[in-house]
Amino acid sequence: MFQPKVTRTKHWHFAIDVEQLGWLTINTQGAPVNTLSREAITELEALVAQIEELANAKQLVGVILLSGKDSGFIAGADVSEFDAMSDFSVLPEALKRTHALFQRIENLKIPVVAGIHGFCLGGGLELALACHYRIAVNDDKTRIGFPEVGLGIFPGFGGTGRSIRQAGPIDAMGIMLTGRMLKAGAARGMGLVDKLVRHRDMLGWEARKAVLQKRKSGVAGFTKRIMGMGPLRGYAAGKMREQVAKKARKEHYPAPYALIDLFEKHGNDWQAMSRREIEPFVPLMGTDTAANLRRVFFLSESLKKQGLKGAKFARVHVIGAGVMGGDIAAWCALRGMSVTLQDLDMERIKPALDRGKALFKKRLRKKYEVDAAVMRLEADPTGKGVSRADVIIEAVVEKLEVKQAIFGGLEDKLKPGAILATNTSSIELERIAEKLKDPARLIGLHFFNPVAQLPLVEVIRSTFNTDAEIGKGAAFALAIGKSPVVVKSAPGFLVNRVLMPYMLAAVERVQRGESKELLDAAAVAFGMPMGPIELMDTVGLDVGKSVARELGHAVGDNTQFADLVAANKLGRKSGEGFYKWVDGKAVKGPVPEGRDMAALGRELVKPLIDMTEIVVAEGVVANADLADIGVIMGTGFAPFLGGPMRARRDGKA
Repeated sequence: MFQPKVTRTKHWHFAIDVEQLGWLTINTQGAPVNTLSREAITELEALVAQIEELANAKQLVGVILLSGKDSGFIAGADVSEFDAMSDFSVLPEALKRTHALFQRIENLKIPVVAGIHGFCLGGGLELALACHYRIAVNDDKTRIGFPEVGLGIFPGFGGTGRSIRQAGPIDAMGIMLTGRMLKAGAARGMGLVDKLVRHRDMLGWEARKAVLQKRKSGVAGFTKRIMGMGPLRGYAAGKMREQVAKKARKEHYPAPYALIDLFEKHGNDWQAMSRREIEPFVPLMGTDTAANLRRVFFLSESLKKQGLKGAKFARVHVIGAGVMGGDIAAWCALRGMSVTLQDLDMERIKPALDRGKALFKKRLRKKYEVDAAVMRLEADPTGKGVSRADVIIEAVVEKLEVKQAIFGGLEDKLKPGAILATNTSSIELERIAEKLKDPARLIGLHFFNPVAQLPLVEVIRSTFNTDAEIGKGAAFALAIGKSPVVVKSAPGFLVNRVLMPYMLAAVERVQRGESKELLDAAAVAFGMPMGPIELMDTVGLDVGKSVARELGHAVGDNTQFADLVAANKLGRKSGEGFYKWVDGKAVKGPVPEGRDMAALGRELVKPLIDMTEIVVAEGVVANADLADIGVIMGTGFAPFLGGPMRARRDGKA
C-alpha cells in the first residue's frame, strides 16, 4: 500500500492503498468490543486532520471505515467513563468537541463509507451516520440502534438530528425512545443503512465500489419528514408522550421526555436538533436515574463473565409441559437448542407446543426460521430424549415427593457430564437430592414467568455442589441468553423469598378492605412494573399459596385468598383471581383518590426491601450488588433506583 506519513495510534489503523483509498479500522485495545473512549476520539481527531490534508492535496479519493473486531462495528461510547464525564465542568466541552469532529467527517469533500457488521450502537451509530454512505452485513448478528435511553440519557454525538434526517421523525424517535435494536434489513428500510451484503468479507469490496462511484446516502422522503413540520410536529410529540407515559413516569425516567421536548422545539431542522441536543443531555447525565442505570448496566454485564469456559450445549430435555416447563422448552428451542418436552401424554404436551409456535412467530420474522424452531421442539411423552440431552430440567408441580420420584428414575439414564437441574421455586435442593446416588449432580435452574420476558435465571447451589457443576449451570443460562445469579439453596432462594412477604402483605391489606386497584397503582407509582395483587394473579394463586407455605408464611383458611384458591379462581391462567382477566389483561376498577401515592408505594415495598437485607445477611447471595441485580431482573424492581439495597442506602425506600 502507498503510505504517506500517518500518525500511529493505539485504537485505530489507517493505511492508503494504490487506488488512493484510505482504510480506517478501529480496534479498541484490551477490550472485546470497540468503544469510543476519550482516548479513541482524541486519536480520531488527529487522523481526521491528516485525512483532510490528504484530501486537499488530492492524495486520497475516499475513506472506508471498518472494524477490526469479530464482535462488531462500535458498541457505543465507553460507559466506564460516564461517571467521570457526568461532571458538568467536563461534559459540555467533550460533547462539543465530538460534535465538531463528526461534523468534520461529514464535511469531507471525499466519500466516507462505513462498513458495519455485528453491533453498531449508540455513539457507533452516530459516527456511522456522520459518514456519507453505510453498508451492513445482513445476518442475525448485525444489530443497529440507540440504547442510550436504558442508561438514562439519549444520543449525544449529533445522532438525534442525523437519525431524523435519514429515517424521518417517527421512525428515528421511535428507536431512540425505546432503545430498540434493529436488524440490518429493518435499518435499511428506515434509511439508516444504504446497502446490504451477505457476508462480512464482502464489506471491503462493496465499500470500495461505493467510494469510487461517489455514492451518497439520500435523506428521508417528504412523506416521512412531514410529521416534523408545523403543527404536525406538536401533534406527533403529544402522541410520543402518551406512549412513553404508558411505560415510564417522567419523575423516574426523564430522558425520553427531554428528547421529545427537544424534538418538539427543533424537529423540523435536523442540524438544529443535533446542535441543541447538548443542552438537555448534560443535566441528564448527572441525574440519580442515570447513575443508577449505569450501575445496573455494569452489574448485568458482570453476570456475563460467569460460567464454565468451553461448556457447550446442543440438546435440552424438559420434564413437565405446564406453563413454566413448556415455556422453558420453547425458549431453549428459540435460542437454537434441540429440545424434547416430556409429560404424561400428548394431551398435556400439545398446548405447550402451540404456545411455543406462537412465540416463534412473534420473535422470528421469516417462515423458514419459525419452521426450523418448531422442528427443534419435539414432544417426548416417553422420555427418550433424556439419554441424549446435555441439560435435563425438571419443571413439574412444586411437591417434594413428585420431584424426588422423577429424579430417582433419571440418574442412571444420563450421559456423562449432562446437567441435571430442577426449576423448583422454593424447595431446598438438599431435600430434592436426598435419594440420589450422586446428590452433587443436581443443581437448580430457576426461571421466572413469563420466561420469554424476564432475563434472570437463579443458579441454585446446594451444599453438595462443586464449582464445576454451578459453572456449567451459569454457562447454560448464558448460552440461552439469560442472566445467571448464583444463590445458595435456602427456602425461596432470592427472588421468591423477597417477593412473597411483599405480595402477602398487600393481600392482607385487601382482606382488611383496602382497594386492590389503589395498592397496585401505588406500587407502579413507586416504580414497580406491576402491583403486588396483579402480580399474585399473574404468578397464580395456587402457586403463591404453595410457595408461601413452603416459606413458612401463614395462609389463613377463612380468607379471600383461600376462598379464591378453593374455587379454582387462580388468577390470569384461569381467567379470574383477585381480578377478572380478559385477553390476558386484568380488568380493573377506578383507583380511589386522596392518598399519598408515593408514601403508600414506599409502605408496600418495605417488606421486599427488608427481606432483601435479610437474604444478604444470611449469605443467600454473595453480596448486595448481586441481590440488587437479581431482584431487578427477577421482579422488575425499579431499575432507576438501582435495586432494593441501593434504594434503601440512598433513602429512596
